[in-house]
Amino acid sequence: MSSKPPVWAYSVPSALLLMAPFDILASLAMDIYLPVVPAMPVVLGTSSAVVQLTLSLYMVMLGFGQILFGPISDRIGRRPVLIGGAVLFASASFCLALSTAAAPFVILRFLQAVGASAALVATFATVRDVYAERPEGVVIYSMFGSILAFVPALGPIAGALLADWFGWRAIFVALGALAVPAILHALFRWPETRPVAAVTTRGTFGPVLRSLTFWTYTLGFSAAMGTFFVFFSTAPRVLMDRAGYSELAFSLAFATAAVVMIITTRFAKRFVARWGNAGSLRRGMAMLLVGAALLSLGQIFGRPSLWSFIAPMWVIAVGIVFTASVAANGALAEFGDRAGSAVALHFCVQSLIVSIAGTLVVIRLQGDTAWPLAAFAAAMAVIVLISLECLHRREGARV
Repeated sequence: MSSKPPVWAYSVPSALLLMAPFDILASLAMDIYLPVVPAMPVVLGTSSAVVQLTLSLYMVMLGFGQILFGPISDRIGRRPVLIGGAVLFASASFCLALSTAAAPFVILRFLQAVGASAALVATFATVRDVYAERPEGVVIYSMFGSILAFVPALGPIAGALLADWFGWRAIFVALGALAVPAILHALFRWPETRPVAAVTTRGTFGPVLRSLTFWTYTLGFSAAMGTFFVFFSTAPRVLMDRAGYSELAFSLAFATAAVVMIITTRFAKRFVARWGNAGSLRRGMAMLLVGAALLSLGQIFGRPSLWSFIAPMWVIAVGIVFTASVAANGALAEFGDRAGSAVALHFCVQSLIVSIAGTLVVIRLQGDTAWPLAAFAAAMAVIVLISLECLHRREGARV
């Protein structure tokens, strides 16, 4: 019996239009809510700790939920997991807009994260099903990487504007309203792509966790996304508090990193075709090391500015695209028959590394300097390069 998925006849722009909304919404639901967090204790009649729980719970569930939905998508298919998750996300979003008490609000945020997690797993498992052996996969993955970087830059601005113009409830109405056309589009145009021979037995995580290839590329993706997370966490303090940037000037400077990523994405396909997965990952990590060195020099010999803090991030942004373009394909290459489970672990591990290691480095080092960003980028890049060398030697020994 063939394990090949059905033919996916969409062009890259059409595929992105179909799949990208679910990737965007999963991230946007976290970032767009940030501007109203300080006001929510009064609105809901609760404590700041409970409101903080609505942030932490969403992030944790978004990561751990994928461990649940990955194997489910391998068993029943990508399409039902995607549609079910997206409907749950939209329903919870609309109900959040009607909430007036803390307990229902926390429960609904949990359900919103469950839906986002399911849709995210199904989306990336579909990409793996369809594009694993096609060059267009590089464009898809790199665009998704750019989205994950760009949404945190624009989400809080959108949330602040919505809350200012229409009140905090408009944020959740907007999330639900954006999900509806994405669901309708998927209902009519998203075919099932799960391979016929997909794994349907227990123990699907074991082979993935024992794979050095999986860990090498997942650590690479963690290095790329974690570096942007640390940049996102430290940039306001560095540029506004220390360099004196206005909110507008900061937003424009911050957005240039995302612009560099989007421009680099246009050329990623040809570079990956020339270098391959391992070569692209190696060069991505090299760019992180170069950026970390430039950040360190700027911190030692200069003052916080566009050229000492943002310009090195442009170098790192190129490395992020090189890495994100191949990380998923590399990590999942051995697991076509259990892509859902592998995707789940890939993103769960990445989420844990980014949230834990990224947060610790910002707390332990001076968060209003370039040191957290330089340290995280350099340390993770070195770890990935060592792992990549071990992988190269092991594969060479088999020849």
